[in-house]
Amino acid sequence: MDKVPRWPAALWAAAILAAAPPARAQRAPDTGYVFPAGGRQGSVVEVAIGGQYLDGVTEVLVSGEGVRAALVKLAKPMSPKQINEVRQKLQEARKRIQAARAGGKRLSAAEEAQAFRKIAQELGVTAEALKEFMELRRKLADPKRQPNPQIAETVIAKVTVAPDAEGGQRELRLKTPSGLTKPLYFQVGQCPEYSEKEPNDLAPDGGIPESLPVTLNGQILPGDVDRFRFKAPKGTRLVAAVSAQRLMPYLADAVPGWFQATLTLFDAEGNELAFADDFRFHPDPVMYCELPRDGEYVLEIKDAIYRGREDFVYRITLGEVPFVTGVFPLGGRAGGKTTVALQGWNLPADSLTVDAAGKGPGVLPVFVRKGDHVSNRLPFALDTLPECLAAEPNDDRSAAQPVKLPVIVNGRIERPGDWDVFRFAGRAGDEIVAEVQARRLESPLDSLLKLTDAAGKQLAANDDHEDKGAGLTTHQADSRLILRLPADGTYFLHLGDTQHKAGPAYAYRLRISTPRPDFSLLVAPATLNVRPGLTVPITVYALRKDGFSGRIALRLKDMPPGFALGGGSMPAGVDTLRVTLTVAPTAPEGPVSLGLAGHAVIAGREVARTAVAVEDMMQAFLYRHLVPVTDGKVAVAGPRRWVPPLKLLGEEPVKLPAGAAARLRWSGPRVARVLDRLELELDNPPDGIAIQDVSRGPRGLDVLLSVDGAKAKPGLRGNLILNAFMLGPTTTKDGKPVARRWRGPLGALPAVSFEVVAPSAPTPSAPDRRRAARKESPSRR
Repeated sequence: MDKVPRWPAALWAAAILAAAPPARAQRAPDTGYVFPAGGRQGSVVEVAIGGQYLDGVTEVLVSGEGVRAALVKLAKPMSPKQINEVRQKLQEARKRIQAARAGGKRLSAAEEAQAFRKIAQELGVTAEALKEFMELRRKLADPKRQPNPQIAETVIAKVTVAPDAEGGQRELRLKTPSGLTKPLYFQVGQCPEYSEKEPNDLAPDGGIPESLPVTLNGQILPGDVDRFRFKAPKGTRLVAAVSAQRLMPYLADAVPGWFQATLTLFDAEGNELAFADDFRFHPDPVMYCELPRDGEYVLEIKDAIYRGREDFVYRITLGEVPFVTGVFPLGGRAGGKTTVALQGWNLPADSLTVDAAGKGPGVLPVFVRKGDHVSNRLPFALDTLPECLAAEPNDDRSAAQPVKLPVIVNGRIERPGDWDVFRFAGRAGDEIVAEVQARRLESPLDSLLKLTDAAGKQLAANDDHEDKGAGLTTHQADSRLILRLPADGTYFLHLGDTQHKAGPAYAYRLRISTPRPDFSLLVAPATLNVRPGLTVPITVYALRKDGFSGRIALRLKDMPPGFALGGGSMPAGVDTLRVTLTVAPTAPEGPVSLGLAGHAVIAGREVARTAVAVEDMMQAFLYRHLVPVTDGKVAVAGPRRWVPPLKLLGEEPVKLPAGAAARLRWSGPRVARVLDRLELELDNPPDGIAIQDVSRGPRGLDVLLSVDGAKAKPGLRGNLILNAFMLGPTTTKDGKPVARRWRGPLGALPAVSFEVVAPSAPTPSAPDRRRAARKESPSRR
């Protein structure tokens, strides 16, 4: 475990005793959208970034090479006080206009409006303030518009995209004195860009000036419908691909949790030619249509239930561009070459060779290039096991395809109600894993797995197996089985689609093998803002594979000096662990990349896995998703505040006897004044573990924990995190002194590893020992 830095007593004592209680808890900066959410290679685009608590924004950060951003300005909404002042001055201006009318002075409507603005300016209302006030009044008068303070502030920035910048999705963050914002998605595109011109709901936008292909940018407000008019010749194989949910994955206060876009294509007479409200299992629609004649067409986009607000942002790639709808097989051997068949629209060929030379197991992006345009990307899985293709007919046990384990079978469910059945030999006690990769590789297959013995008896079945690493997959649809075979003999594995759907796109990769124990790690949050000198909790998720349940040692990776990890031992069998990150006062402001790795011994050898940073997002008020980002960031920001660098005495993990009390003792510098004003509180402890008492002495702190044996049973392991608060003296209304907690915690103490154990038998007293000895000795006559 990394050592937690310690600092001289005089340094931290002076800082704490001199610090004044904050007026309010520090607000973390936050952003909700960027518009437009992308730009073309070789262009400069001005974007608006909506959020809150963005005071003092200093920098706009974009991930990857070839894209840079420059801050232009921050526009904040008027405060209630400013609104009231403007309202009063405008009322005075109206009174003067009314007085002029009463005096017999007649003005036209235009003259009256001009006089009103002039009087308002004389009273101190600027043209900008008047415009903002009138816009606010218009919004309040619209019953469909709801206040959205979380995106009320706007940062204007200029984004420069280099001509050779790699296309695809980037992450954009703002840097403020309070830290970094969470990432927003910004796409680097290839086509000319065009942003909507409102109003375009009742009539189409006045015509896209660029020839196709083009990328359209827009926002959907409440009840809004955006329409775009364009010209195209007969026979154009038109693709319209929307990015909406892809840009804003989950909106916690929206149902179903994202902007559900719908697309409709009309001809010049208003006849509907095509409609799309999704693409297979993705909420973002993709449309394909071969245009019937030369002329004008109208493309319409709206929300499925007419919701809307500023963060309902979209991008539409429109034109005769290549779009890959599927590949087969869905993967191949790591380090080798695989020829895959392509399905899609406007493709330059019907096959592609994927060269995985030098690549290990994992996922590669597959795409094609046609002229100057690169298609969308699909995932292609790489593995080291032998591979084969499913061979029809194999619909039932009598025609089952024989396979030799271990193997990965690449196949398709080609007809509704179709089953692919595979036969293999097994021995009693063999542990077998059967796992489908389909939905996670962009196949629409909703798989179902069943294992039967030679007599047809079903031994196991599975429909959906949740993979927390698939953060953007709303419906977990891949199947997985793991079981021990009961006897020697022949076994049959059946694979089908739960919804009885089928077709060339319904591809799968089926792994059948003995367990291959392994793990991967996720760490949240992906953006961490920490004051210098403090300790904060972070959460690590272990995605254990094929029965691996061993201990995982967590260590910081490639982070500069000044950062230390607390509680970095994930116990055997534990999937989620809260650890702590301690930031020394001398740590660099950064931002720096959040690096964390897990080390474990599997089958006698040590393996290391680097954690992927994720954002914990909520969909529709309930469902949570761990959405991966390219690069987790830690920003050291804000005034320096120190929690006393207390040192835990004794070994870890701390043994907590069930049904009894346990004492944790910290030693620290002899500063009684500080310790007397320090209060500790457990942060999200396990059920049954609570603080019973805290005693302070000249050398440190003693914390007495109570352990409820009915809730916290022996074998429970994890970390305890204690938050520290400073108490300040104050008085009640009647003058009685009371202790007052400052708003918000100062920080946390480094995490403490614990294990609940069975209570030990009490040590007998001396008289009890003598009585027991007399009973055990021979009788005396």
